[in-house]
Amino acid sequence: MISVRNLIKSFGKLRALDGVTVDFHPGKSYALIGPNGSGKTTLIKSVLGMVIPTSGDIVVDNEPVMNHWHYREKIGYMPQIGRYPDNMRIGQLFDMMRNIRKNPPLLDEELIDAFRLNELVDKRMHTLSGGTRQKVSAALAFMFNPPILFLDEPTAGLDPVSVELLKDKIQKEKEAGRLLIITSHIMSDLDDLATEVVYLQEGRIRYNNTIDELKDITGESKLGKAMAKMIRGLEHTHFPPQGGTKGGVILNDVL
Repeated sequence: MISVRNLIKSFGKLRALDGVTVDFHPGKSYALIGPNGSGKTTLIKSVLGMVIPTSGDIVVDNEPVMNHWHYREKIGYMPQIGRYPDNMRIGQLFDMMRNIRKNPPLLDEELIDAFRLNELVDKRMHTLSGGTRQKVSAALAFMFNPPILFLDEPTAGLDPVSVELLKDKIQKEKEAGRLLIITSHIMSDLDDLATEVVYLQEGRIRYNNTIDELKDITGESKLGKAMAKMIRGLEHTHFPPQGGTKGGVILNDVL
């Protein structure tokens, strides 16, 4: 479980996160949604320890993350754009990551096989297409069987067959009880993969509840249309305080 309490992060005069409070529970798949600059990446990087919050608390499996790092072994991270040493070969990258872990769990190399990356082990990273880099990033995220997965635009740049392979893998891990947090601008992907929605705007949570609840409130059957209707309603309201049973917004008062 990840517990975030009153998280604030300021970059000079810009407040990227403005008192975010949210819990992410094992066995659930969260769609982390928001416009560009809403604070999604800052929230993710704060949990990963890549950004130091101005104030607030983050706890992962009852362990505060500040001044600790062991909790990161529980997290698999697939960035939107993977950056790797240009001259390193794919096989060398995988070997390096395996060797970094002193006591690695049983390795999960299902995506290496599914994407046929073993056939590309001698390819250098700078020669790879964007889609192949995405496959490498996906394989690394799942490799050590982490109970928590952050997937940032996971299907971006992938061909249709690879998209379905990755979606099948995400679905399988969700059913296995993993905690998944997924960001994407492709609502149809999130409709297939997520059960919960956390919507950020201007550094604050505007909605935090299930996708089914959002569809029921908006009367829409697809996540994309439900999100659009919710956002149009929120544009005519002021930011309410975070509250309620799940720390989100009661949309019956908005729509």
